[in-house]
Formats: sequence, C-alpha cells, structure tokens
Amino acid sequence: MNDGTTTTPLVFVGLDVHVATIAIAVARGTAAPESLTTVRNAPGPLRKALARLGPPEQLRVCYEAGPCGYTIARDLAAYGMTCVVIAPSLLPRVVGDRVKTDRRDAIKLARLLRSGDLTTVTIPTPELEALRDLSRLREQVIGDLHRVRQRLLKFLIRHDIAQPAGIGRWSTAYQAWLTTLTLDQPSLQAALEDYRTELAHQTARRDRLTGALEDARLTGEQTPVIQGLEQLHGIGTITATGIVAELGDLTRFTTPDQLTAYAGLVPREQSSGSRVQRGGITKTGNAHVRWLLIEAAWHYARPYRAVPEPPLTDPLAHLAWTLRQRLTRRFGQLLRRGKPRGVAIVAIARELLKACWAVARLVRQQPQSRTVPALAA
Repeated sequence: MNDGTTTTPLVFVGLDVHVATIAIAVARGTAAPESLTTVRNAPGPLRKALARLGPPEQLRVCYEAGPCGYTIARDLAAYGMTCVVIAPSLLPRVVGDRVKTDRRDAIKLARLLRSGDLTTVTIPTPELEALRDLSRLREQVIGDLHRVRQRLLKFLIRHDIAQPAGIGRWSTAYQAWLTTLTLDQPSLQAALEDYRTELAHQTARRDRLTGALEDARLTGEQTPVIQGLEQLHGIGTITATGIVAELGDLTRFTTPDQLTAYAGLVPREQSSGSRVQRGGITKTGNAHVRWLLIEAAWHYARPYRAVPEPPLTDPLAHLAWTLRQRLTRRFGQLLRRGKPRGVAIVAIARELLKACWAVARLVRQQPQSRTVPALAA
C-alpha cells in the first residue's frame, strides 16, 4: 500500500585521502561504483565536489584512518553530512588483486560502505585527541631519552670510564658525577659535553611533558575515570591517562570481553570442525595500550602484602582491593601450571583491562547507584 511518502535514496561516497589530494568515488543505488574526480585536500574544494552529489543529509561518506586525522570528518559533520572513518587493517581484501591506485581505492571504499562491510573507528573529541597527542609525545620523548642514555654509556665504555661504586645508574648522584668528568683530548671533551647537554635537554622535556600531562588530566571530561583508574594497583597517573587517551570512553564497549578483543589481548583461534586450535594473542588494535597494561601487570607478580579491607560503602576502593588479591593469586596459579612468566603476565594484563572497564562503568553510574559492575570470569 502506497502512503504517498517517498524515501530519498542514499549516496555512498568513498574518499581516498592524501596530504595534497582526495580521490572521490560514488555508489548510487545498485549501479556499479564509479570514480568521480580528484580534488585538492582542502575544505572548500571537497565540500563543493560533494555538494554536486545531493543534499548533505543524503550523503554517506567514508575514508580510511591515517595521518590526515579526523579534520575531514569533523568538517563534513559540521555541514550536516554523515562521515565515518574506517579502520584500514580491517578492510576486506581480495587475494590476487595487484593493482592499487587512488581511484580504485576510492571505488572500493564506496562499494564496501554501501554493502555495510566496513569497520568504523570512534572519532575522538578534540579535547581527547589533544590529550592523546600529549601522551604519545611523552612516550616518544621517553624513547629519545633512552637512546641518548645508551649512546652516552657506550661512549664511557669505549673510553674505559667506569662509574663510581655504590651509586645507581641515572640516579641524582650519578648525574652529579657525570658533570665532574673531564677528558684529556679536546675532541673527546667536546663530544662528552654534547652528550651531557642532550641528556639534560631530553630529561627536561620528559619532566615538562609529565607535568603537562598531570595538569591536563585534572581539567577534562575524562578526569573522574582517570582518577578512578589510578586506584588500581599498578596503574599510576601516566598509565591511567594513557589508557583513557588511547581508548576514549571505555563504557562504549558493552562487555569487557569486547574491550580486550579491541586491544588485541585475546588469543588467536584457527578452528575447523572438531579441531580447536588457539595461539598467542591477536595483537590487533592499539599497541601502546597493550604495552601500558603489560607493564602495569608486572606489579601483580610481586608478593601480596595484606592490607585492611575497605568498606563496602566505597565500591571503587573495594574493587581495587579485591582485584589486587585476585590477580596476585592468579599469577601464582598460572606459574604453578607451568605457564611462562610472559604468558602469565599477558593473562593478568587482560584481566586488568577488564577491571579498567568495570571502573569506568562504576564512575559513569548515577551517584545514587552503588553497585559494582561484575567482571567476566
């Protein structure tokens, strides 16, 4: 029965985005997708090209996540267009396809968007993206500082300069000793001065970014979640901020198992028929989050020292207390079953991420609700 209403057909648009150009392809109805044009990567030319395809509410646009970020998606959303960002690693691929061009990539995106075979990524808010950039920059500086330290150590070893006994490497006393070193050769002294200058520079960068990250965590919308994660054993300010900056809203996952799968902390599986075969973790998703959680999980390998049980009226503290006992006991059980320490730590990291999900759910609950979310076994 015709009620006199008509539905405007959707237009599916694939964008192959590069720094300088954007290739555009379109899929209408059941017709084969076709390449449209290539425009300059700027808001004006892109909106002008898309406006020729129909009204903003009719368009469905997608492009792959990459170095160009989320600016295009936010700009198109401001003009009423629906734009999603696609996870490149989860794109369906045709075995044997050896031809790759911008035009073909845009056509493939338009076709897969129409068929619903694309996996989207969550577009962070500008505030969360800024926190993520700050967190990642600090980790890069940590790597730079490590490399400078290793170069300086090798320099000292090559010239048979031993550190004084009784002081820890890179301690305050060690740094003071480095400033007193003098070498006979002017060229060697110049090299040593440069090493010391670069070491001081990278150390100052690390400390400055650490302070900025600690300040940023106290002013954003994710502050309650970050402070909640800090109550878990092994998770400090930097780790909690890094987890939230990379994952965003943890409560967008319906179950903790979805979150651990997203972080690549679940086993691979190649099963067929009656044969069930599982291997190591998938390592999909965010590698930085996995590294943060595995480093935090090593705290549960240490012997547990009993502390008084917090009151049930503080569900977050009680959750952290229960988790510390359970994961410390779990680590010992895995070792007694013959699991390597590395494998056991990955299992603890997976459970720790589930606890992070529970903390986020607990923090997001209404103030009158005091129920602790249940963790999957």
